[in-house]
Amino acid sequence: MKKINIKIYTVLILILSLNISCSDDFVDVKPTSDNSEDFFNSEEDYQNALIGAYDLLQSTYLNVMLGEIASDNTLAGGESATDVLGIQEVDDMTHTPLNAQLRDIWNWMFAGVNRANYILEFKDKTDFTGKNVVIAEATFLRAYYYFELVKWFGDVPLSVDKRIQFGEQFNIDRTPKADVYAQIEADLQFAANNLPVVQNIPGKITKGAAQALLGKVYLYQQKYDLAAPVLESVVTSNAYTLVSDYNSIFEEAGENNSESVFEVQYFDGQGAGFGCLQCSEGNVAVGFSGVRNYTGPDFTSGFSFNVPVQEVVDAFQAGDLRKDVAILDINAWAAATGATFGVGYEHTGYFNRKYIPRTRSANAQGDRNLTNPNNYRAIRFADVLLMAAEAFNRSTSPNDTKAQSYLNRVRERAFGNTLNNISASGNVLYDNILQERRVELVGEGHRFFDLVRTGRAATEINGFVTGKHEVFPIPAIEIQLTGNRWAQNPNY
Repeated sequence: MKKINIKIYTVLILILSLNISCSDDFVDVKPTSDNSEDFFNSEEDYQNALIGAYDLLQSTYLNVMLGEIASDNTLAGGESATDVLGIQEVDDMTHTPLNAQLRDIWNWMFAGVNRANYILEFKDKTDFTGKNVVIAEATFLRAYYYFELVKWFGDVPLSVDKRIQFGEQFNIDRTPKADVYAQIEADLQFAANNLPVVQNIPGKITKGAAQALLGKVYLYQQKYDLAAPVLESVVTSNAYTLVSDYNSIFEEAGENNSESVFEVQYFDGQGAGFGCLQCSEGNVAVGFSGVRNYTGPDFTSGFSFNVPVQEVVDAFQAGDLRKDVAILDINAWAAATGATFGVGYEHTGYFNRKYIPRTRSANAQGDRNLTNPNNYRAIRFADVLLMAAEAFNRSTSPNDTKAQSYLNRVRERAFGNTLNNISASGNVLYDNILQERRVELVGEGHRFFDLVRTGRAATEINGFVTGKHEVFPIPAIEIQLTGNRWAQNPNY
C-alpha cells in the first residue's frame, strides 16, 4: 500500500532539517541568509514543506514508548538498570531537568511546530488549487505537536504562524497551557472545516482526524459538553468502522484500515543510528520493545524495553480476545513454538505484542532494530468510541444510554458476543470506561496521560508525587538559554 514518503527534502534546510539532531535548544538556528523569497513560489514548494512537517511525527515513537513506561502498564526493562538512563528514570519517577529523553521530546516536538509554522508564515504568498487543504494539514500538525508539548510539559512557548528563531528565546515567555489549548482548539476547528473526509494517500490528515483530536483535547480539559458532540460526529460519520479481527489491526496488512482515524506512517528505510534516532524512517520504539536475543517464528530480536507487568495482564477478563494480541507471553510462546530468547533487566515474561519486530524480508534495509516499518495507530476508532462514551457519561446532562452503547461496541468485538456488555451507569460506568481504555489501548502510549487527566495517577503509579509528576521538567538547557527567565515546573 502506498504511504506518504516522509523524507526531508534538501529545500527544507530552512526549516531545521539538521538542527533537530544536534541542537542545544528548541529554536531554529537562523540561516546566514533567509531564502524564503525563493521558496513557496509553487504548489510543489508547499507540498515539499508539508512533507517536512509530517516528518517529525515519526519522532513521536519516544512519546508513545514513554507514555507506557511512565504508567503502571510497563517497566523500563532493557539490558540493565543503567541502559538508557533517562528511560529508567521516567519509569522510577526520578527524572530531572537533565533527562536526555525528555529533552529529545521537547526538541523534536518544537521542530515539528516550527516546520508547520514555516508553511503558515508564508501561507498567503502563492495561490494554487487545493491550497486550503495544505494549510489545514499544516495547521493540524501544529496542533498535534503543541498538544504533545502541553501534555508533557504544561506551559510552553506559543508561536503562531511564525517560526521561533535563534535569539528569540531571550524574549519569549512560556505561555499558560490554557492559552496553548485555546490555540490548539482553534487550529483543529479550522482543520476540521477545511480537510476532506478522505485523502488519496494513506496517512494524510482528514476531517475525521481533526475532529477526533479536537474531541480528545476537550476531554483532556474536562470540557465534556464540548467533547461529546464533536466525538459523536466522528462516530456517526460512517467514515470509520471497527475491524472485526482485532489481531489484524497491528499487522502490516492491517495498516491504514477502516478503523484508522490517524496513523503515523513508517517504512523500511535507512538513515538511523544511535547518534540520530530521529533520522530513522522506521519505528524505533518497535525495536526497543522487542524480545532480547530472540530466535523463532514470526518475530525478531529487540532490546527488551517497555515490558508489561503482571497487573496489566491480569486486567483482561476471561474470554477477552484482545489479551493474546496485546501481550506476548514469551514463556508460553517458546513452549509452543520452540523459540529461544534472552532475559533482560526487569524481565516479566511479557512483551508488547502490538509493537514488537515482525519477521521481515531478507532484503530489509538499515539497522533492523531501528528501522522497523510498523505504523503507529495514533487514533483508532475504538479510542474515539471510548472517548465519546466518557464524554457522554461525564457531561453536565449525562447520557449513559449512549455511553453504554459506545462502550459496548468495543466490548462486543473484544469478546465476540454481547454477554459481557456493561449496563452500569454514573460513576460505576465511568470506572468501566476507564478500565476499558486500559485493556483496549494497552501498549499504545495513552495510559500515563489517562491516569493524570482523571486524577488517578498518584494511586496507580509507584513514586508518583501529586503536584509534581503531572508534567515533566523543562529541560535545564532551555531555561539556561533564556537567561534563566523561565521558572522550572513545580518541585523539579
